[in-house]
Amino acid sequence: MAGGSNRAASTVAVLMGGFSSEREVSLSTGRACAAALREAGYQVVEVDCDRDLSARLIALKPDVCFNALHGPWGEDGAVQGLLEWLRLPYTHSGILASALAMDKIKTKEVYVANGLPVVQSVLASRDAVSAGHVLPPPYVVKPYNEGSSVGVYIVQAGSNAPRLADTMPETVMVEAYAPGREMTVTVMGDRALCVTDILTEGWYDFDAKYKVGGSRHVLPAQIPAQIEAACLDYALRAHQALGCRGISRTDFRWDEARGLDGLILLETNTQPGMTATSLAPEQAAHCGISFAEFCAWIVEDASCNR
Repeated sequence: MAGGSNRAASTVAVLMGGFSSEREVSLSTGRACAAALREAGYQVVEVDCDRDLSARLIALKPDVCFNALHGPWGEDGAVQGLLEWLRLPYTHSGILASALAMDKIKTKEVYVANGLPVVQSVLASRDAVSAGHVLPPPYVVKPYNEGSSVGVYIVQAGSNAPRLADTMPETVMVEAYAPGREMTVTVMGDRALCVTDILTEGWYDFDAKYKVGGSRHVLPAQIPAQIEAACLDYALRAHQALGCRGISRTDFRWDEARGLDGLILLETNTQPGMTATSLAPEQAAHCGISFAEFCAWIVEDASCNR
């Protein structure tokens, strides 16, 4: 698809839904992107993904698959492998980058190898975390391969070890707590767009991300020029080091009291939320790119062998 096309003749299958814990978020992303792509002039088919996805795509024969899936199967390399097998051009990152970025521990190893700052983290069993402190408090416990702040526990100094729910995976990531502001940067191709400061009453959890009034976004972030430049640089370097394609979004924490030393990377999301008011489209709009134009750019960037 890269290099221009006759949009009226281009059929885009928007893949959404799926079976992960982020199904509802994916449906919101998919419906919003489908509407934007129709506005941009594409013929769009919305596909709520189930186990028969390969047969449905063979029957549909779309020109491009717009990947609006979130969570396991959608952003971990699984659906990317299926699309490569079917030789259907698709959006966002390929198999390896998707699998790497979905695994928070592997992501941090890539960060460290490329000189990007992180905090200490370890993998531990759910039972070990519930039995005693794996790291000195304060620390955060979360699945190492989920997104949208699903299943996050914050253990404060002086607290007992957390009793993790049975719905948590057998192996979890325990990460030293990084105080400070929550910020994020979207990368579009080879360009870091801007820095958003995410303001919440507490932790930037699932409700803060997706419920009305759960958070407030300030962009561009009102931060020193040195920190802004570092965020943009780090996000682009993370995108490139992981081998991401299309768009990605890298999240940061910044402890103002420590200056540049207080800036650390949390994770890189290869399938950012994509409603018109989501963080990535907001940053695109700040840069003069409408939601329809943003979605169209993502489609035109689609390919196999990503």
